[in-house]
Amino acid sequence: METLNCPFCSPKRDEIVVENELCYARWDKLPVSDGHMLVIPFRHVRDLFGLNGDEWTATFALVEECKRVIESKRTPDGYNIGWNVGIPAGQTIMHCHCHVIPRYEGDIENPTGGIRGVIPHKRIY
Repeated sequence: METLNCPFCSPKRDEIVVENELCYARWDKLPVSDGHMLVIPFRHVRDLFGLNGDEWTATFALVEECKRVIESKRTPDGYNIGWNVGIPAGQTIMHCHCHVIPRYEGDIENPTGGIRGVIPHKRIY
């Protein structure tokens, strides 16, 4: 698996906000909302389906820690949490990473459907 040019394989210490033995979290460099974070396994693995059980557990532990970090600095009203798996699903960096996206009352006119918005005409039901 190609890791030489992967921007997630060798994080700079000052980019890491929180970490555990298997994963780290950092602020997204192109955030969709104030406080958007990424949870990334240290091991280069393409997507969440390649995570082993320990990495899966470590990822969710950091998602919870990200929530605490975000809420120590901001006051979100909700969250979208998820992975893009494969190019057709919008994955652009082929190293597993989970988005922790804080949401704020009024950030979009009608939030109904949430994550279903990945296909815009299917969001409202």
